[in-house]
Amino acid sequence: MSGMPAWLSVARGDAPLIVSMPHTGDKIPGDLTPHFVSLWLARKDADWWIDRLYDFAPDLGATVIRTALCRSVIDVNRDPSGRSLYPGQNTTELCPTTSFDGESLYRQNCAPDAEEIGERREKYFEPYHAALQGEIARLRERHRKIVLFEAHSIRSRIPRLFEGELPHINIGTNSGVSCVPELTAAIENVCDFRGPGHTFTQVANGRFKGGYTTRHYGAPALGVHAVQLELAMRGYMEEPAAPSPDNWPSSYDLSRTSAMRAVLRRVLETCLHLASEP
Repeated sequence: MSGMPAWLSVARGDAPLIVSMPHTGDKIPGDLTPHFVSLWLARKDADWWIDRLYDFAPDLGATVIRTALCRSVIDVNRDPSGRSLYPGQNTTELCPTTSFDGESLYRQNCAPDAEEIGERREKYFEPYHAALQGEIARLRERHRKIVLFEAHSIRSRIPRLFEGELPHINIGTNSGVSCVPELTAAIENVCDFRGPGHTFTQVANGRFKGGYTTRHYGAPALGVHAVQLELAMRGYMEEPAAPSPDNWPSSYDLSRTSAMRAVLRRVLETCLHLASEP
């Protein structure tokens, strides 16, 4: 699409489905790189390989929106006002200053101040959401209802953010507000996967209930059903007990991803089925 920033990609489809990928990027603008403690640490919490896991989405006619920017530059799935999505629980900011494990991302006196956060919001956050809004409007002109699907992943164990080990599949619908209950139930059904050597656990609206995008745009009464799928990474990649520059991220391995990809295809097909119902 013409006029699109180089870091932002929008692959248009005509089906009533948008797949948003806000955390798959690893690019850091050159003027910011000296500010970080290390580029590995700045990229540590990316949603690794999500863009490859869902590379079949265009074949289903879905529109895919993705930023190539690292979430440490700005997290386009956070409330731009700075309001916490999970009051009382540890989380990261619009422009994160710590990793999920609590490690400082910036060198001393290099963390962004309010003015710089505002500049990043204008330069990066607003174009991403302008693209989302534009695609929602375009597809709503063609379809009575659409599904906005947020594709995410996270390490299975992060004590600072949650206790114990996450289920493999974490469905978030803002506690049932961002989509009709029939969609949540249908996704739960197709995620109930038990195959040779694979059993995927799941939960709906557990620790992760959906980020800013799911909560902000999900409006079932207006024909926009939003859902977030947060995958525990052990379901599709090797997870070391202690991530380091020597072992993280682990490589994309087709032998490990095939079962999860089959489930994800059924999930997106389920979203399309609901959006296509009269």
